[in-house]
Amino acid sequence: MIIVVNGKEVETSETGISIMGFINSKGLCPEQVVVEHNGQVVECEQWEQIKLQDNDHLEVLRFVGGG
Repeated sequence: MIIVVNGKEVETSETGISIMGFINSKGLCPEQVVVEHNGQVVECEQWEQIKLQDNDHLEVLRFVGGG
């Protein structure tokens, strides 16, 4: 399955993976990212219910602290 993440095609062998599963598989901390799925911001409480499909688009924004 191919999805588009931050404008780049990414291939994943896991069919029907959830947004949460994808975020975890990339080693990202769910508390530090915001996800847009096919143009809609998704609350983290919904990540487990939304299953990714071929050609879905994700924008993943990471918060970085600093001074």
